[in-house]
Order: sequence, then structure tokens, then C-alpha cells
Amino acid sequence: MSKSQVPIIRVLVVDDEIGHADVMAEAIARMPQTGAAPGGGGGGAMAAAYSVKQAHNLEDAKRFFTADDFDLVVTDLRMDTASDGFELLEFVRKTRPGTEVIVVTGHGDVSTAVEAMRRGAYDFIQKPLDLEVIRAQVRRATEKILLARRAQELGRALDVRFGLQGEGGIIGQSQPMRRILQRIGQLAPTDISVLILGENGTGKELVARALHQNSRRAGQRFVALNCAGLNESTLEDELFGHVRGAFTDARGDREGRFEYADKGTLFLDEIGDMPLAMQAKLLRVLQDREITRLGSNDPIKVDVRFLAATNKDLNQALKDKTFREDLYFRIRAAVVELPPLRERREDIPLLINHVIERSAEKLGKHVEGIDADARNALVAYNWPGNVRELENTIENMIVLASGPRLTMADLPPDISGEPAHAGLSTSTAIVPISPGTTALAHTSSFAGMNLAALEKKAIEDTLASVHGNREQAAKILGIGERTLYRKIKEYGLKE
Repeated sequence: MSKSQVPIIRVLVVDDEIGHADVMAEAIARMPQTGAAPGGGGGGAMAAAYSVKQAHNLEDAKRFFTADDFDLVVTDLRMDTASDGFELLEFVRKTRPGTEVIVVTGHGDVSTAVEAMRRGAYDFIQKPLDLEVIRAQVRRATEKILLARRAQELGRALDVRFGLQGEGGIIGQSQPMRRILQRIGQLAPTDISVLILGENGTGKELVARALHQNSRRAGQRFVALNCAGLNESTLEDELFGHVRGAFTDARGDREGRFEYADKGTLFLDEIGDMPLAMQAKLLRVLQDREITRLGSNDPIKVDVRFLAATNKDLNQALKDKTFREDLYFRIRAAVVELPPLRERREDIPLLINHVIERSAEKLGKHVEGIDADARNALVAYNWPGNVRELENTIENMIVLASGPRLTMADLPPDISGEPAHAGLSTSTAIVPISPGTTALAHTSSFAGMNLAALEKKAIEDTLASVHGNREQAAKILGIGERTLYRKIKEYGLKE
């Protein structure tokens, strides 16, 4: 790997003791560039080179941070005043939330470190300084930074390729959504019929539009029709149109959706609700590629890319004889199945930010963001209505918010009260350990606890919920396994 291919991590080391700052800066700057770059095939830690700058007081630290684009800040919590480290942490989180912060604390000052993590620090290092501990923490932070960079690059690439951001765009960087986007990329250039499956609110029409926008038909019309609640005669008129005099109110000719979508794409949503008799007529059109308007004998050729979607189990409908088998196999030449939002929780923060930005402008309200505890509650909720429910919830929060930031007080009672988490009983709640991470705790047991006791309880309950599996517990808590192991020993917990 050439040096030009190695990503640069910009680090600001802040300590009023120049000797300590020198030690930390040198330890980081001389870290070896081993491992695999993001997206490479190598194992181990991701490769990176480090550009390190020092500041020895709060004022210089703020000035340097404002002037340069730092990826990581390593700062002592106790400098000229006891509050300097916390003030810098708050400044970094507000100025550039994507920057990671590792704090350095005195030996045994765990409660201060926990408070720093509650306020957004990535992790902490205890004095006396251990060079290997410093390097290990920086390596872990580097992996998170490079993965975030890679996700942003992937998002930008998908934006360019699929045009999926912005109003009504597909938002998601989770593994399930990456697979969906890859599938869209494979199917879009073809004329193959696609059946899109998923619960209500998962974004089935967005996928249909993405397939159209990235096909050779992108310059033509995308025409959508929801079949739910429409009887046979209404559907037939909507799809095929009519000529004057075909029925009492037919005062002129009218082209149906197939004709209107000619050379473009026709998307039928909730096709599982289509009456059986209409299914037979649709099948004929898909086979012959021609329609006949109501009241006419003249067939009209149509060239349409056909897409369909449903939230119903069509396999069960086949068994129940409510959906035709021949139509089923005609429309499912390819299948895209969308996961419910509860199965891609890591996308929820992205969706929250996107909806806040879009809806605040639309509603004419100034919203600076959302508090960590409110965000975590939204991430924890099961979202039976999926993305559509999330969008409506956040819009309601924005309308009713009394301040510039969305808080727990703005959440609907069914979310702020006792959020249900997949696989957990409703007597548990999600408790924030640091922004973007959560832990499990019983709602009736942590009121009045200090932070150390709260962290101990969260770790204890999480370990119990995963039957002592440290890897799973660490993922739920949003910390590394080594950090978890250290805290287990620190609190004397049984696994």
C-alpha cells in the first residue's frame, strides 16, 4: 500500500502539562501504519497515518480546533480549571459532532470519566499514561472514524448513482439497506418486472421510483396506482381507460394508466388487494402488451416497465385461492424485499437527522437538533408503522417543540413512556451511556442512582439479557470488549 493511499487522521492533543502532551503526541504520531484500509481485504486494524498538533490551554485548543478539521481530540479533563476539559468537550460536540474525543483522567477518577462519556466522549484513558493503552484507544477511535468516512463516501456515491437523497429519498447505510441498493443497481437497467415486498411504511414506492430513475426509461413517466379498496370496474377504468359512451358518465375518451405510462414505468401498489377477475385481465395485458379501453374493440399496444408491491403474504394468498398463480409468477420475475425499520435500527439516527432538516424547513421552524436521550428513545422504539410513522412522529415533535432542540418532553407518550425493544420485555427501557449508544436497564430501578451505579446496573442487566455473551453485550452498550471486560472487573460483576 502506497503512502498516498493511507488515510490521514488529524489529532489534536490538549494538556496543560507539556511533558504529558509531548508523550501522547509522540506515541500517536509514531503509530505504525499496519492493517487494512477501509474497503480493503486485509485483516486487523485499519491502516492510517496520524497528523498530530498540540495545545496547552483551553483558548489555544478552541482556536486550533476552529481553524483545522480534526478527526480526533485527546484532552486532559483537568487543566487550568477543573471545568476546562468538559468545556472543550462541549465545544467540540457542538462545533463538529463527528469528531471523536478521548479524555484523560486521574487514576481512580472513574466517575468523572463516566460523566465525560455521558456528555459525548468516545472513551477515556487513566493516568499514569501507558503508551500501549493510548495507542489502543486511538486505534479503536480510528476504526470508527474511517468507517464513518467510508459510510459518507458510500452515501455520496449512492446519491450520485441513484439520486436517492433529498425529498422522499431512500436513507440508509445499514447492511440490509446496502443490499437493497445493490439489488436496485442490478435491476434498474433492465426491463424485468419487479415485485417489491415489505410492511406498510417501509418505502416500497421509493424503491419503485429508484428503479425507474436509474433505468433507460428515466426520461419518461413514472405512473403509480394504489389498488387497495378499488373494485373491479374502477380498477379496469383506471388501468385501461374508456371511450365516450362506455358507461353513463363517460362523456369523452379517457386514456388509462397503461397508456399514460407508455414508454415509461407503471407501478401498482398493494397488488395483493386486486380482485380475482381483474387479476385475469391484468395478466392478459402483461402477456400481450396491449390494452383495450372500456367500450372499445380496438387493442392499443403499450410499452411499459411493470413494477408491483404488496404488504401481503402472496404465498398464503395462493393457498387461499385469492391470488392467481399465473399472475404471481408473471409479476415476480425479480423480488426486492424491504426490511422493517426495527431490523435496521442503525439507520434510524440518519433518518432522524434527515427528517428534522427537511421538515423543519417545510414547517418554518428553527430546530438545532435532538437530545441524545430522545434520539435513543426513538432508536429503541419498534416502529410498527416503519419510516412513515417515524416521519410523522418527528414532524409532530417539531410542531409542538417549545425550544430549539427536540427533547424527551416532545416525544409521544407511547415512545417516551416505555419503549419496546426487539426481543426485550416491555418492563425494560433504553438508557443512554453515550450519544449514539444505549444500554438496558429496568425502568423501576435506576431513579436516583449516581452515574457509576447506573453504568454498573446497565452493564449487569445487559450481560444478563444476553446470557453473559460479552461480544453481544459490548455491541448493545456501544463499547469495545476490552472496555467491557475492564468495567466487569472494576465493578466486580459476575458474567
